[in-house]
Amino acid sequence: MLQAPAVLRTRQLVRDFRGFRAVDQVDLDVADGSVHALVGPNGAGKTTLFNLLTGFLAPTSGRFELGGRDVTGVSPERISRLGVARSFQITSLFPQLTAREHVELALQSHTGLGWRFWRSAKLMHRYTDRALALLGEVGLGEVAESTADSLAYGRKRALELAIALALEPKVLLLDEPTAGMGLEDVDRTVELIARVRAGRTVVMVEHNMSVVGRLADRVTVLQAGRVLVEGPYSEVRDDQRVIAAYLGSADVAH
Repeated sequence: MLQAPAVLRTRQLVRDFRGFRAVDQVDLDVADGSVHALVGPNGAGKTTLFNLLTGFLAPTSGRFELGGRDVTGVSPERISRLGVARSFQITSLFPQLTAREHVELALQSHTGLGWRFWRSAKLMHRYTDRALALLGEVGLGEVAESTADSLAYGRKRALELAIALALEPKVLLLDEPTAGMGLEDVDRTVELIARVRAGRTVVMVEHNMSVVGRLADRVTVLQAGRVLVEGPYSEVRDDQRVIAAYLGSADVAH
């Protein structure tokens, strides 16, 4: 049972691709202020579901609500303005921009400046203090003036998180936040997510079940586009269907 109202809800959500059903009648309730993990092997429908929740894909059928508002089929731009920010599995940064400049660009995105932001150093510096504060929040304060291409992989992911936080999201969607990381970076990222979750809801796709166990209040396990099991991590971990289908496989338990 949810401990808080659902800030994000889907009902009978379906997405078909030329006869292939990637998401199959998914009912999902994400409690306000929670960390909710979506797990399952490759092909389970996790990324497609993420794309539906952020407006990058429109559902074939079904309903998606955000804060009680029907946003089914709404564009990514409108979803973002309603308080949803997403980080991607593959980093997508501008190599020659500094970490500070990336966050400044994100901060101005909610204003009417658009790309005029870059025409004036005065306008650009309007956001410097806030950008530096956000970089400090994700542990990047000392590399604020470093270009993105000079940052180690784990720090690039932290920069993407700072960019997402600059959008002041109510709901933060993280796609494989620890993918490709060594143990040290994984631990640092888990600690970072645990800090920045305060005052917001986090939905994450994650293969590393240790990370899920450390962060998630609730876990939804997908199989072939359908919800197989949902509940607290302690219950999901011990569910025989999950053990048989996922936790014993290299796809999930690595």
